[in-house]
Amino acid sequence: MNYPFWDIPHLGSGWVIGLIAIFHVMISQFAVGGGLYLPMAERKAMRMADKEVAAEWHKQLVRHSKFFLILTGVFGTVSGVGIWFAIGLTHPEATSTLIHNFVFGWAIEWVFFMVELTTIAVYYSTWDRIDPRLHLKVGWAYAVASVFTLIIINGILAFMLTPGDAWLAVAGTGQEASKFWNAFFNPTYWPSLLLRTGVCTSLAGVWALITSSRIDGDKQPALKTSMVQWSVKWLVPSFVATPFLLVWYLFMVPASQRALLTLGIDTIAGGTFSSVTRIALIIVTTSATIVGVAYYLAYRNPVDFNLSHAVSVLLLALIATGAGEYAREMLRKPYVIGRWMFSNGVRVSYVSRINTEGYLAHSEWTWNAGAGNPPPSSYSRGEAIFRGECGSCHTLGGYRSLRTLLDGRDRAGINNFLVMLHEYKADSPYRRFMPPLSGTKQDVDDLTDYLNAQVNPSAPVAKKPVLTAQK
Repeated sequence: MNYPFWDIPHLGSGWVIGLIAIFHVMISQFAVGGGLYLPMAERKAMRMADKEVAAEWHKQLVRHSKFFLILTGVFGTVSGVGIWFAIGLTHPEATSTLIHNFVFGWAIEWVFFMVELTTIAVYYSTWDRIDPRLHLKVGWAYAVASVFTLIIINGILAFMLTPGDAWLAVAGTGQEASKFWNAFFNPTYWPSLLLRTGVCTSLAGVWALITSSRIDGDKQPALKTSMVQWSVKWLVPSFVATPFLLVWYLFMVPASQRALLTLGIDTIAGGTFSSVTRIALIIVTTSATIVGVAYYLAYRNPVDFNLSHAVSVLLLALIATGAGEYAREMLRKPYVIGRWMFSNGVRVSYVSRINTEGYLAHSEWTWNAGAGNPPPSSYSRGEAIFRGECGSCHTLGGYRSLRTLLDGRDRAGINNFLVMLHEYKADSPYRRFMPPLSGTKQDVDDLTDYLNAQVNPSAPVAKKPVLTAQK
C-alpha cells in the first residue's frame, strides 16, 4: 500500500474506469476511423462526374466534419483525461509502471494527439476557404496522425496482457528501458492492432450513419441513398476479418488466460459459462444483429433509414464495444500487468516477501500509531488489508459484493475461505481469476475479523483508531 486507497461505494473504482473507458473507446476509435472516412469521402466527392451530386456530398461532409470535431475533440478529449484520472487512483502501481516504462511512447503519442487537434480544427474551419486539394491534404494529415496514436496506444494496452518474456526477464532491475521495443511489440501487438483497426473502420461507418440518417430522404433521396450505402460498406472489412484476427489474437494469449474463455466453451452443453464466455457470446450476437440491421434497414432501404434506426445500431455497437473491453480486461486476470503485477497492485515477486514481513509492514497510508493514538486493532488492520488487497475488484455491498459472496459463513468459514486464497494451490477454483491473498497468518486473521464484522454485524467490533498518513 504505497498509495492512498480510492473508495467508491457500491459501484467500485474498477467500474468507474470501465464506464469512462467504454464511451472513450467508442469515440477515440471513431476518431481514427472517422479520420480516414472524411478524406476518403471528400476525395470521392471531388472525383464525381455529376457536379450536382458532388456538391450535395460536399455540404453533407461539412456537416459531418462539424459533428466529428465536436464529438472527438471535446468528448473524446475529456473522457481521455477522465481515464487518466481514474486509473491513477484505482491502479497507481500499474499506472506508475506504464509511465516509467513507456514515458517516451506517451510523449510521442501526445505529440500526435496535438497534431490531431490542430489539423481537425483547421480541416473543419477551412472548408471552401482554401484550395480543395490543400484541404484534402489537411484531412490526410489528420488521418495519419490519428493512425499513429492508435499504433502507439495499442502497444501499451497489449503490453498489459502480454508483456513478453524479454521484458519480464529484466522487470524490477531498473533495466526495463533496454527492452522497450520488446515490450512495445509484444506477442499480442499485431493481432490487437489489426483488430482495433477493423473496429475503427466499423465505428466510422456506424457514426456516419447517425449524420446520414438525418438527411431528408424525400427532398434528397439520391444523396441519402449514396451516403447511407457508402457508410454501411465501412462495416464490411471488420466483420469479414474479425473472426480470423480473433483466432490469431487468442492464439497469442497465454494459455492460463485463454482458459477463462475455453472453460465456458468446452462445457457450454452443460450450461457452464465463464464470465469471458458470456461476454464473447454477447459480442457475437450484437455483432450479428448490427450486420442484420445495417443491411436490411440501411443498405436495402436507405431512404427510409431514420435516426432511430441509426441510434439502435450505435447502441448495439456500444454494447459490443463495452463487452469487448470487458473481455480484454477479464483475460488479464488475475493480473493487471501479465505475470508481473496482480490485479490488486501486488507485484508477483513481492508475494513471498509480504508473506514473511506482513502486508502492512511497509505501508505508508494506514494509521499513525504514535501521538497518543491507541495501537491499531485487528479490525482496523483488516480494513486496511481489505482496501489494499480486495478493494480494486470488490466492494462490501455493491459490485462483486463480499457480503454476498460470504453470506451464511461464520468466522471459521470466512477464515477457511481466506486461507484457501492465501495458500493459492494449483487446484483452487479461484486461481484463474483472483490473485493470492498475500500476508502473514496474522494478516489473514485480521482480514477475517473485518469481513466477519461485515457479514455478521452482531459480532463484536473493536474500536477503530483514526486513520492518517504514516510519516
